[in-house]
Amino acid sequence: MVNDWKRQLDALHAGLVRRDDPAAWVTEADAVDASLRYPHIALRGPVFGVAVRDPAAGPEWRLLKRVSDGMPQQARDSLNSYLWFKAKDDTEDPGARRELLAAVSVLEREPVDELEVLGVRYRVARGEEFARSGDDGLEPPRPTDVEPVGASWSVRRDVPSPDEGFVLDAGREDGLIAGAMKLALRDFAYTGPRFPAKVRAESVRATRTHPHVVLLPVGFGVAERNEHGWRPRGALMPTPHDARRMLYDAMTETWPLVHEFSEDEKAAYAKAAKRFRAAGRADEARVGDTLYRICRIERMVRLGPDGPEPPRPSDHDEYGPMKMHPTMDADGTIHYS
Repeated sequence: MVNDWKRQLDALHAGLVRRDDPAAWVTEADAVDASLRYPHIALRGPVFGVAVRDPAAGPEWRLLKRVSDGMPQQARDSLNSYLWFKAKDDTEDPGARRELLAAVSVLEREPVDELEVLGVRYRVARGEEFARSGDDGLEPPRPTDVEPVGASWSVRRDVPSPDEGFVLDAGREDGLIAGAMKLALRDFAYTGPRFPAKVRAESVRATRTHPHVVLLPVGFGVAERNEHGWRPRGALMPTPHDARRMLYDAMTETWPLVHEFSEDEKAAYAKAAKRFRAAGRADEARVGDTLYRICRIERMVRLGPDGPEPPRPSDHDEYGPMKMHPTMDADGTIHYS
């Protein structure tokens, strides 16, 4: 195994040298520095999305919906909606619409993780979300992480997820440090008494059934540190600025309303938010004893001979399938009652 790792790392290094790309070298140096400053992995847990294998697009599995849902059923629901709107808007063929709606009907009744519709395979894909950590906590954005052009604090942007259309290719050249990370994660499995025996066993089994690792596009989020440690706050965002904007909006709008802040709390959060925004690319905001940090979030998906790993039996759902949209006939008529 050690010799295998060395051969693969040597190949990654040779590829980096061959490209002779100064920007790639700077990014790689940034990744090396981050691996030294934040050498540990802080595991958040499983996340779920939807992958698709469409012969018209090629033989590879690609992501249809971003891998960020906390439960498999959320991903099934997103596939339900995707197929319903595809039946509504993307076809005039009653036969094709009937097949799409039959798949929707299955998703309304059963917690299925794979369907084939009109020759296209859809699968709920399971990933793992994690962040790097060091002596000062979770890793913030790196200098080489891409920021949006014309970043705004006032204009809301509809930013597509970089997951959408992402090809799940275990052989992708992601760089030397990322390649080393993929090799290290091949044997990653849950350990320790905080995980039930069934969860640990399924995790070990996955290293055999789905041995290859794909690193998904990096995301960014907000983490809160208090006396109990770090915990995530909010959704996964595509750029550091989008995460900063999310934190600013939360401090000035969302949290005061949801948590029914007192006037003193509103004033404290408004003052902290103003300082945070004025700093431009700040990655931390503090309110009293609570620290908020913009964090770099990484995710992986396991691949086997037949594609991405689906949910495991021990993955938890808080609710089951349900009817999400009005009934539609094969001719496209929608019934609202």
